[in-house]
Amino acid sequence: MLQSPLLAVMIMAVAGMAIALQAPINSALGRSIDSSLAAAAISFGVGFATLLVLVALGGETGAFARAGAVPKWLFLGGALGAFYVWAALWGVPILGVLTTITVVILGQMAAALLLDYIGAFGLVARDLSPARILAVLLVAGGVILSRY
Repeated sequence: MLQSPLLAVMIMAVAGMAIALQAPINSALGRSIDSSLAAAAISFGVGFATLLVLVALGGETGAFARAGAVPKWLFLGGALGAFYVWAALWGVPILGVLTTITVVILGQMAAALLLDYIGAFGLVARDLSPARILAVLLVAGGVILSRY
């Protein structure tokens, strides 16, 4: 796939829209079956099945065999994703979609600021600049504005 920054921005914008849609859809599923945890599990099951099909279509099924050789802590990403899906579908009825997503973005940005600064997981370390800190603070202001 092309490594274009513009393409990456466009795909990530669409992914952001998908996250905004996913939370209320999953929340409606949770209300329909009277269980937020079961709704999160169903969502992950459907996502898992979708990804299996895409892996097979992409001819990348051999990657599954290589997964046994990686450090086990790398599987934590799946648990973190499951927590996010459950938390978002649980939070939407309480906070609304806009505030839920804005708080998610704030959490992502705060963690990303730290991860960039320390160069976590082999990433290139990036400065903790006033502009980057201000970006997080502005989103924090957006959380307040989205709620009150």
